[in-house]
Amino acid sequence: MTQQHHPQIKICGLTDPEQALECAQLGADAIGLVFYPKSPRNVTVEQAAAITARLPGHVASIGVFVNPDRETLLQTMEASGLSAAQLHGQESALWVDALPSAIRSSVIKALFAERAPKLTDAGSYDVKAYLVECGKGRLPGGNAMAWDWAIAEEFAQHYPLILAGGLGPENVAAAISTCLPDAVDASSSLESGPGLKDMAKVKRFIEQVRQTASLYNSRKRETTPVLSFPNAPGGHHAQSDHH
Repeated sequence: MTQQHHPQIKICGLTDPEQALECAQLGADAIGLVFYPKSPRNVTVEQAAAITARLPGHVASIGVFVNPDRETLLQTMEASGLSAAQLHGQESALWVDALPSAIRSSVIKALFAERAPKLTDAGSYDVKAYLVECGKGRLPGGNAMAWDWAIAEEFAQHYPLILAGGLGPENVAAAISTCLPDAVDASSSLESGPGLKDMAKVKRFIEQVRQTASLYNSRKRETTPVLSFPNAPGGHHAQSDHH
């Protein structure tokens, strides 16, 4: 198998099936669907199902939830055909650790530099990967705020890392160079309006991420396929082409 030497790419906050498909065609490894009514990127189960139905089999669909009710999450995962769940609230470690067996798939947990749960809480959870961002702003996500990504450098040496928060075409290469994450996640920085992507920005973002391969090669850093879910039930799930 060929080892991938640049981070995997997740484009989050999709609301349109055709834009999700275009993200996949441009090279995204995963797309994120937000199930949080306060977010302008919130989608219904019906919208989510329409989006996942358009994705090619190698592209994962990840549901983003904030302090969800367990039954609602389980029903949403199944009805939407999602590959994995991303938990973006203050879910307890006990609650989180019991989830993978219930959804028969993987869980990603968000941690924050500025608020709880913090990066130092990583050892408390048993999850596939951690999405790390600053944690400032009105909404639970990155709020398009850039931050000191170098804070995540040591974290990346010990835990599977998805770097997020204010990433766009103009800064993603610099952000990657600070901590060499396994994956990167972008949302509002790639938008033309809430929930609508500027596909030219998405294209440039993906191109910039791919150009960081030389950094990983020179530092002999191999990435973990944190956005690949070969055993996810139903729906579309990414097959790893490395490791």
